[in-house]
Parts: sequence; C-alpha cells; structure tokens
Amino acid sequence: MRRTFFSFHYDRDHWRAWQVRNSWVTKGDRESRGFFDSSVFESKKRTSDAALKEFLRTGLKNCGVTCVLAGSQTAHRRWVRYELVRSFMAGKGILCAKIHRRKNSAGAVDTAGPNPLDQLAFVVTGDRISFKEMKNGTWVPYTDAPSLARREVPYALGSKTNHTFATLFSTYDYVTEDGYNNLGRWIETAARQAGR
Repeated sequence: MRRTFFSFHYDRDHWRAWQVRNSWVTKGDRESRGFFDSSVFESKKRTSDAALKEFLRTGLKNCGVTCVLAGSQTAHRRWVRYELVRSFMAGKGILCAKIHRRKNSAGAVDTAGPNPLDQLAFVVTGDRISFKEMKNGTWVPYTDAPSLARREVPYALGSKTNHTFATLFSTYDYVTEDGYNNLGRWIETAARQAGR
C-alpha cells in the first residue's frame, strides 16, 4: 500500500484538499496522511513550535511520498515548508499538485500562487546539505531544520549544489492534467525517484 502525506494550507484549501484526498483513497490500494482535524493542529500550534514539529514528523513517518497540494498561498506557509524540508531530509518522494483550479465549497476557483517547490532550496557545501527559503523576495537560511550529511540523501543531485526543490521534483496541475486519474501515477513516479 502506498502511503502518501498530503501537505496543504489548511485554512484556505481544506475543501479542495479533501476532494483530492477522497479521489486518492477511493482507488483502494492507497492510504493518505496529513489530514488532521484543525482543532488538533491548532492545539499543537498553541502548545509550542517543538510540539507541532514533533506532531508533523510523526505524521510523516511511514509515508513514502509527500504531495503538496498548492493553492494561492500555500508556498508561504511555514508548516508546509517544514513538511517539505523534513520530507527531503527523510528521502521521501516529493511532488506538487496545483489545486487552485479546483472549486471550493462555494463553487469558486482561486488564483495561482507561487510553486512551493520554487520557494525552498538545498545547498551542498562539502559533504553537508543545508536549506534556504524565499522570504520577501530574498533567499535566507532555513532555520526550522538542521543540515544533514550528503550521503543521507537518496536523490540524484549530480552537480547541483544550490538549487530549488523544483529542479528535482515535479509539479502538476490537478485540473488541467487530469489529477483525478493521474495522481497515482505522479505519486509512483515521485516514489521511484526517491528509490522507494
């Protein structure tokens, strides 16, 4: 069974994300993670950043792939970025599915936002990998996760030493590229890329 962690902007895109999740799990051989009750998420957030980080790391465990469901403002969410960086550190398959064209509960579509994979970067320095994030149009060090040894990462980085996540991982449009029928294939491609 392929376990996939879905990362998304809970407040803004919950309805759209649930539609995608429901189409995913109805296929029978799949399991989703990352769909938390908002009250649980908010209570962890109020407790401490450390408690929320542990909660999210636990949610990521036993998932081979992380799929960020990108709406208009997803790329700017601290905890979406945390889930993506932690997924990179764990060597998970990673992909982005743009969901802004999906209708929300009021029947409205949204505007496209920045790709979350374009807002995070990895930097190889010697045998270490650290991370950067885009904030207010400037690349700054990512401080919510430590660096790691290069040998711990399964991705084929080649000569890439300072690149965005988007140079490694694919992005799809859930509506125009028929995500209902193709999400499974996209997830399998991401898993294979990570050797899973």
